[in-house]
Amino acid sequence: MTFKILASTLAALSLVGVGAGALAETYPSKAVRIVVPYATGGGSDILARQIGADLSKAWGQGVVVDNKAGASGNIGTQEVVRAAPDGYTLLLQNSTMVTNLGVYGKLPYDAEKDLTPIMLLGITPIALAAHPSAGIGNVEQLLAAAKAKPESLSYGSCGIGTPQHFVMELVKQKTGIAAVHAGYKGCAPAVSDVLGGQIPMAIVSANLVAPYAKTGRLKVVGVSSAQRYNLLPDTPTFEEQGLQPFDFAIWYALMGPANLPAAVVSRIAADVQKILDDKAVQSNLSNAGVEPYKGNAADLAKLIKTDSARYVELARSANIKAE
Repeated sequence: MTFKILASTLAALSLVGVGAGALAETYPSKAVRIVVPYATGGGSDILARQIGADLSKAWGQGVVVDNKAGASGNIGTQEVVRAAPDGYTLLLQNSTMVTNLGVYGKLPYDAEKDLTPIMLLGITPIALAAHPSAGIGNVEQLLAAAKAKPESLSYGSCGIGTPQHFVMELVKQKTGIAAVHAGYKGCAPAVSDVLGGQIPMAIVSANLVAPYAKTGRLKVVGVSSAQRYNLLPDTPTFEEQGLQPFDFAIWYALMGPANLPAAVVSRIAADVQKILDDKAVQSNLSNAGVEPYKGNAADLAKLIKTDSARYVELARSANIKAE
């Protein structure tokens, strides 16, 4: 461990004497690794592979996506925290990083000190969906159902302490309803069970329920973001239905180890933004459930700070704890 810290320090010091302009011009001179601390197929992985492929073309260097899943994203994140701050090991994280802080109380790293924010990449709203037989298609009907059967309402989520779980607990707090939580191991089985009628409702990533809403197999009660979701244009947000303030979404961001040189941050951010501005890329990501979202390093740093506080407080008030 001491050797790794010393190596990182020496790498950082070696960059001090390089002019910002020269550093930006020469970076990258070798392959870059983007660590995704989750399994393949999710929003973070999809973003990393889209960005990685396009950066490789733009830079003329290999960009490898390295999935390091485990411990709710902590294993892969720690690997980046320990990496040299030279721009050749990057992290594509999502808001699970800050929900973890609420659930566990303490993490093996400090997101505000041990990582360099580069930019925000996109968001995925969260939606509450119900089986048609439940008779719940909006917040008003949710309140009526809870009043009619106060002890029988239940819902499934993507897991205890996930962003989806947090959003539903906030819905409960703002409406005053009671609903028993069933934490699944991922969003897909929760969607499957609500489609089959095993549970009346599920709170999941909004893109997963959009196809079933169009065919009438599910009713979408509300969306967690401040703006309507383009895949569910007819579904009002929770804010529109009187739950204010209410603006939660799964966000995706690019980061690096602490002390990443500003010139490297600027170069990466500028090149990634060009990719995200491409209409074809936006369409690809939207179809995969990720809405491009602009935000620079300062915006990301502020979001990490404010969301960490929000999730810690919500975990406390809703008594959300790790299994």
